[in-house]
Amino acid sequence: MLGIGDIAPVFIADSTAGRVNLSDWLGVSPVVLIFYPKDFTPGCTKQLCAVRDSKSLYDKYNAQVLAVNPGTVEEHRTFADKYGYDFPIVADEDDEIRKAYGVGKILGLFMQSRTVFIIGSDGKIAYAEKGSPSTEEIIGVLSRPCCKSPKKTGGPPPASSS
Repeated sequence: MLGIGDIAPVFIADSTAGRVNLSDWLGVSPVVLIFYPKDFTPGCTKQLCAVRDSKSLYDKYNAQVLAVNPGTVEEHRTFADKYGYDFPIVADEDDEIRKAYGVGKILGLFMQSRTVFIIGSDGKIAYAEKGSPSTEEIIGVLSRPCCKSPKKTGGPPPASSS
């Protein structure tokens, strides 16, 4: 698993918000990257609902949240629509993003592990933890100098044309 200070691997992938390119946010805002095991499971639903319910706190730090899971965009869209998630859920069907970040699988065999990374505005990992950290813990990291946005934007960057 990548650790604090490592350069965050850039990726381009399809999501519930269209095609996303991590490099669009680097240098613009911190990114909270949430790897979670499976749509519609109680633990994953609770984790992502906590993010949804804390939108104003993430917005205060101009943070972009991206959830990552190996399901399809269609599965993720159904999940996002049911629970009102307004952040992209990225489809990592080939496990390339999970592997790039060194996120393991539960018992080494099954679904991907629950892991949260915070990528600072400088493109380096500022936080890397397995499990489901509290909103307070994540916001605490976002308040650090490494995660300060160099500029405020009116929203996410334009969709990548790649």
